[in-house]
Amino acid sequence: MQKDAQKALDRGEVASYHRHIRMKWTILFVLLLVTILCMLIAIKSGAAALKSLEIMKTILGSGSQREALIVWKIRMPRVTAALIAGSGLSISGCVMQNTLKNPLASPFTLGISNAAAFGANVAIILLGAGSVKSISDGAIDISNPYLVTLLAFLCSMGAVLVILGLARYHGLSPEAIILAGVALGAIFTAGISIIQYFASDIEVTAALFWTFGDLGRASGKEVVVMAIPTVAAIGYFYYHRWDYNALDNGEEFAKSLGVPTDYVRLFGLLVAALITSISVSFLGMIGYIGLIGPQIMRRIVGSDHRFLIPASALAGAIILLISDTLAKTIISPIVLPVGAITSLLGGPMFLYLLMKRRKGRVRYASASK
Repeated sequence: MQKDAQKALDRGEVASYHRHIRMKWTILFVLLLVTILCMLIAIKSGAAALKSLEIMKTILGSGSQREALIVWKIRMPRVTAALIAGSGLSISGCVMQNTLKNPLASPFTLGISNAAAFGANVAIILLGAGSVKSISDGAIDISNPYLVTLLAFLCSMGAVLVILGLARYHGLSPEAIILAGVALGAIFTAGISIIQYFASDIEVTAALFWTFGDLGRASGKEVVVMAIPTVAAIGYFYYHRWDYNALDNGEEFAKSLGVPTDYVRLFGLLVAALITSISVSFLGMIGYIGLIGPQIMRRIVGSDHRFLIPASALAGAIILLISDTLAKTIISPIVLPVGAITSLLGGPMFLYLLMKRRKGRVRYASASK
């Protein structure tokens, strides 16, 4: 009788687990549908009015030449860039929060985005990788995007190594790591200001783009260059999903399971820096996506990285698509920098998380007295 009861209990736990997993997959499917809907809305929004039926016909190859030009040459590269950059930045924040044990960690709050922007400015101004095609319309031409990406990556990697060194060898608390990131960001921002101060007007115009963040400059070629390493990085992160789950339970627990924690932490942050540098080098600084996306999804799907990683990618894409649509439509025909919109969304989230951590520490201290 006792064995039968235990078997029934085990079957109930298994059934509950399967329902739990099905719910996670359902959430991911809904997020995918929302992402597709946001893409269609982003394609539809703009100065030239297009109906949903016209967009669908164009996507299926039966639209007019005018509609094909608007959809495929003007709006689709922008939408695809939002999809790639949003998912990449969000996953980068997800991995950083896991490896640094800090929910406030993201490429923007740790100063990695500022470091990448500094490298891009060095390439554009000091090494001549950027210019302006036309003074009248301010069209920016990056003559050597690979040099911009390389320097952006090297500077962001340097910021990552500084953060890792402070965390490992100086035993900084999670809050102190964020403060160190803010200090690094201030240093790189000062460097950008000094470089731009001695640059010519045209060089400053070309470099100023990276400070604002804008998806409108993305072309089909740049989207492909962004997509290849971003997709590869997402695959790398998902491959190590069980390692990140183990790290969530502590360093010693992960080591007891055979997880090479130093390798996982170092290469995870370096890959995150690579994604950040690529996004910054092509689109400019887009802040707080890596903070908002993972934190929202952690509250919906939990901390299991089998689902948190893809959910964070979809959430980041949705947030950036919505932000870019708002940037195009709030005071149309003027297009606002998308980085300003994401900062308006991410600033309150950062303050909320900061106050929540502070409140939790106060409660813990009161309980321990």
